Amino acid sequence: MAALDMTMMYAFHDALRREVERIARISARQDADPREVLRTAIGWEMFNTYLRVHHTSEDDALWPPLRDALAEKPEDLALLDAMEAEHAAIDPLLEGVDAALADRDSGPERLAGLVDALTTGLGAHLRHEEKEGLPLIGATLDQGQWARFGELHRTRIGSDLSRYLPWVLDSADPARAERIIAGLPAPLLAAYGDEWLPAYARLKIWRL
Repeated sequence: MAALDMTMMYAFHDALRREVERIARISARQDADPREVLRTAIGWEMFNTYLRVHHTSEDDALWPPLRDALAEKPEDLALLDAMEAEHAAIDPLLEGVDAALADRDSGPERLAGLVDALTTGLGAHLRHEEKEGLPLIGATLDQGQWARFGELHRTRIGSDLSRYLPWVLDSADPARAERIIAGLPAPLLAAYGDEWLPAYARLKIWRL
């Protein structure tokens, strides 16, 4: 069985790490109200949206076929349980940050702790998935199953692809970025260079 191409998965994970580090730096700022910065920056909305799309797409398109294929392997099923539990633990942290951003009274005190928990929890999950989850996926799923996950993910991103792809590749590993860009159909490749990248740069997603 041919190896699955996980280039985009790793690039997306790196983008999450990059953004959560930016969010942590903003939440620790003393020269401005970090709630105002995060609440009004498109970067928080993009991070929040893309992380939810990614995790729900994994929940819907990766874990079920893995469970079917690994039904007789309790240790592997335990790993899938852990992946799902880690996803479930991250969602309340995103909701908590949103609530803290809207809370004019106790929000400032809550925000730093929530962002710290999000940074720690997300980082641990990404490491766990890369160390154990992705190798299990690679050893178990076929090209069609992997493609269905990618298609669901793209469908949920939808018309936001013009922001999403420059966001993923912002500061990405050059070899990974080149491989992803090289795989674009010619019309999308032209749009990426001529339209999407300049528009993304103008967004200044963290207003920094």
